[in-house]
Amino acid sequence: MVRKKIEKLIKDIVKKEVKLEHPANPEFGDYSTNVALTAKIDPQKIVDKLKDNSLFERVAKAGPGFINFFLSKQALQGELAEIIKQEDDYGQSDLGKGKKVQVEFISANPTGPLTVGNARGGPSGDVLANILKKAGFKAEKAYYVNDAGQQILSLGHSILKDKEAKYQGKYIDDLAKKNKEPNPAKAGQIAARHIIKDLIQKTTDKLGIKYDEWIFESDLHQSGRVDKVLNFLKKKDLIYHKEEAEWFKSSKFGDERDRVVIKKDGRKTYLAGDIALHNYKFEEKNFDQVINLWGADHHGDVPGLMAGVEAIGHKGKLEIILLQFVTILDKGAKQRMSKRAGLYVEMDELLDKVGPDAVRFFFLQKSADTHLNFDLALAQEQSAKNPVYYIQYAHARICSILRKAKQSGTVSKGQSLINHPAELGLIRKLIRFPEIIEETAQDYQVQRLPYYSLELANCFHKFYESCRVLDEKNKELSQARIGLIKATQIVLKNTLELMGISAPEKM
Repeated sequence: MVRKKIEKLIKDIVKKEVKLEHPANPEFGDYSTNVALTAKIDPQKIVDKLKDNSLFERVAKAGPGFINFFLSKQALQGELAEIIKQEDDYGQSDLGKGKKVQVEFISANPTGPLTVGNARGGPSGDVLANILKKAGFKAEKAYYVNDAGQQILSLGHSILKDKEAKYQGKYIDDLAKKNKEPNPAKAGQIAARHIIKDLIQKTTDKLGIKYDEWIFESDLHQSGRVDKVLNFLKKKDLIYHKEEAEWFKSSKFGDERDRVVIKKDGRKTYLAGDIALHNYKFEEKNFDQVINLWGADHHGDVPGLMAGVEAIGHKGKLEIILLQFVTILDKGAKQRMSKRAGLYVEMDELLDKVGPDAVRFFFLQKSADTHLNFDLALAQEQSAKNPVYYIQYAHARICSILRKAKQSGTVSKGQSLINHPAELGLIRKLIRFPEIIEETAQDYQVQRLPYYSLELANCFHKFYESCRVLDEKNKELSQARIGLIKATQIVLKNTLELMGISAPEKM
């Protein structure tokens, strides 16, 4: 990675860690640093030591303590050759050093089909795990099934159609016809398994998500794992009796109040199960880090679980990302697509209308802490206005050119001939890919990927409009440009694959 090479060069001079930035204005170079200011060193010393390095066209002082770096054509041409050489491995790094990470996402209650709201975390969690793998982590994907507790009892009552019924819809009617269990708790658990298998798993399959593990809350209780972790907390004097319930001293670990883990009626709370779940993740599965993607409506549950994880000895190993809500818009108007009285929009309905590629891209575009407005009309548009179509069309166009080049016997070589501004601009965009992988593996901002893919497609289209690729009169230059678009195809395909979006070769 070019940025790492430059950072190492500077580090050897200033003897401290260096972090390069991309100037907002390209006139100020490809990279910039204020390390001279923080290291209290004359910036000219760095400039003098690096100005003759072949990586740079020039190195210049800018502002108090700032230095700007302009990459040379040779450096850019060399990176182009590197992309073609590495192919699918381009962007791979050892940042994770083989650490085990689990990303748990969606984990919606198994009381009905997935909605667009509770499935928002699907694309984000899936892509985050993909990026972590690319960055050298051993990443697994998990779905936690809350198939114990009050909502499962309510599901059972709904299946039995008694006065305590809470859920309704065709799926409830279908389950009621199959049910032979008179006990509402047992009927609810049986129904939950059917909902997972026949509804939720089918939707996650449609979304292109393959989980490594489905963890059932009922299994944690039946295996004794919940009792085991509660006994551990009791031995640590972290549970006390009050108002006929058992309370966890979560306030000892930064929570604003203590939390109930066993209710008056003897039933264990979600928190008790959640602490046992994370004890299983850290102690039995040996994860170094766990990342949970939750809906924003669960923000009140975060402090209790964080306290629980610290109490069992794994402080700092859990990160919880809260996802804001989703609204479906069609021509600016809020859509109620649901077949059930407009109460909510099923993810299956959205997938049927626009397909998984559009769903994944549009869901990835916004950061987790931002409300997501899904533009239905735009997602259905088969034109350059639709960003998914625009990016996929760029990939298909490249594949078409490469097919023609192969037929004419053209091969990629001669990168030294690549020097047109549009060509160099495209390479500059290509070499951002490894940086985006590492940045996202560190801060989990997966929205970088859709924006990057859009910028890359835009750079390619500009290059294609400015530079003739297949040119019989100048075969050597043509061969070099074939190399450039081959590199673009590699990076664009890698980006789309990380997002779980198809990379069509024909459109």
